[in-house]
Amino acid sequence: MARKVPHDDAAKDMEGRTAADRHRLSRPVRVVVMLLAFAGMVAFGVVLARLTLEPSAASESLTHSNLRPGDSVREYLARPAFRDTLKQLGGNIALGIPFGLLLPVLVPGARGLVRVAAVTAVVMLLVELVQGALITGRAFDIDDVLLNTAGALLGYLVIGRRLGRAVHPRRRHWWHRFTGPPTSREGR
Repeated sequence: MARKVPHDDAAKDMEGRTAADRHRLSRPVRVVVMLLAFAGMVAFGVVLARLTLEPSAASESLTHSNLRPGDSVREYLARPAFRDTLKQLGGNIALGIPFGLLLPVLVPGARGLVRVAAVTAVVMLLVELVQGALITGRAFDIDDVLLNTAGALLGYLVIGRRLGRAVHPRRRHWWHRFTGPPTSREGR
């Protein structure tokens, strides 16, 4: 009969540390990384505001709102000028990447693909609403929100997930209060 043994996350090394402990950053390094991430988020906020919230009186007659997902993307792809298409689509994707990188570092509760997507979508939706309602020569475009969110997901999957785990150690899940720690089966 197999005996159940409490699960320690991983086998311990020579110094008695688990795999999770070996990958965890020391407290001073975590503080420095969080301060750098905060400074990066502030800098990103300034760049975001300059790029999206400055009036453009010259393009006032050219702007129109887009509430149908995909319409602006199709319009950009139909243009013969590839450089303009790349600037619009790539720029919107690149604008979302800092959210995917910095959110998991600054806000441990925002770790996870769905959470990063939700926070980014809400923030970018607010930016687009302000653009459409208050800024001369700017319009609301739902495709911008979708492309920004895609950029945030890309940033999260490539680097943000690892950064978040390195700065903030894994936590116990709420259901472990009722079920106890995970167990492993030995002897099979």
